[in-house]
Amino acid sequence: MVCLSSLCLFSTSRPGLRHTMKTALLSVDPSHFLFQPKQVPPTKVKVTHESDRLAIATAVEYLTQGEAVGIPTETVYGLAANALDAQAVDKIFAAKNRPQDNPLIVHVSSLDMLRDMLPQKTIPPVYLPVIKKCWPGPLTLLLPASSLLPPNVTCHHPTVAVRFPSHPVACAVIEQCGFPLAAPSANSSGKPSPTLASHVYNDLQGRIPLILDAGPCNVGVESTVLDGLRTPPAILRPGGVTYEMLKDIPGMEGLQVYRKDFVDKALEQAPTTPGMKYRHYSPDASVVLVERGLEEEDAVFHQRFEAILKKECQMRNVSRVGILKTAPHEEDVRWETKRVGDIDCIEFPMGRSEHPDEVARGMFKGLRALDEHLLELIFVQGILESREGMAVMNRLRKAASTIVEINDI
Repeated sequence: MVCLSSLCLFSTSRPGLRHTMKTALLSVDPSHFLFQPKQVPPTKVKVTHESDRLAIATAVEYLTQGEAVGIPTETVYGLAANALDAQAVDKIFAAKNRPQDNPLIVHVSSLDMLRDMLPQKTIPPVYLPVIKKCWPGPLTLLLPASSLLPPNVTCHHPTVAVRFPSHPVACAVIEQCGFPLAAPSANSSGKPSPTLASHVYNDLQGRIPLILDAGPCNVGVESTVLDGLRTPPAILRPGGVTYEMLKDIPGMEGLQVYRKDFVDKALEQAPTTPGMKYRHYSPDASVVLVERGLEEEDAVFHQRFEAILKKECQMRNVSRVGILKTAPHEEDVRWETKRVGDIDCIEFPMGRSEHPDEVARGMFKGLRALDEHLLELIFVQGILESREGMAVMNRLRKAASTIVEINDI
């Protein structure tokens, strides 16, 4: 039993909150967690250091008591609570100020835990090859929901979104809880997703009792959501597992991508999974996204980007902006300040344009970092939609207030 009152806690007096609490930030080292996620079946997590065991036990204690806790995953930091406890789940919605019709993703630490929450304890056969290849990992599956799950998890839908994370700290927490965790991103609803514990603290301090700090998230963008219950199967939200990884798996023949291959307005109005209905991932500054042409060379794109930046700043009478940029393959990425005409620009690098996985890791961090400079506008350089680029562009389009396409100048 962990004595929660003995923790080193950080207090807050954020204005506008009716109820505040003290928020603890406990560090854990993922290298102290021995886990072989691709072994069949995956091994249990072994924690090798006492300080990490204490931090996990503290998180488990809070979760068992029905609290919501910030935890690391390989995608982004999650705000976790007992998925089988409606009152605990309500605390997720309250802390994030999350719309009540936006479903949650449930996280499990074993296939046995998954089966226990499904009707007839049966995994639909279409998912078995996908699970074999992609779990544990950044992939969420849309599954039939059982009566064990409270309706605020599924928002009264007959399906539930579930994933088995590969992050050893997340798996250790779920294993020691012994119950599945509902866990959306641990940010204020609508803001850029958190890839560092400090992002969680900045958004949710005073609203949750604990955040586990395991350093930066390896993937940096939320999980892919796959609906294999429909024909043909469809990616409802692109993410850490790419279309290219999924399309050749048995049962995924004819795989579609939402908004690219089809649109369903009824699904958007009553979404079965997060990330479909509401504007997301937006900093306080307005975001101008400049799309990149499929065959556009770097020099041509950067020339067009600067012309758009000047035009938009002139129209809006703005002289100081942020730029979330990519870099050519051969360049190092680094902070820069420069002037474009009469405009002062602060540049933050997402990653190299030839490496969309780097861009995915740097995107949310960059939006948050530039927002700290209290800018009115952030210009973002788009990337091609291959591999992780599809997820990157999905998030950037949702964050943007203005999207400039290839033929818009």
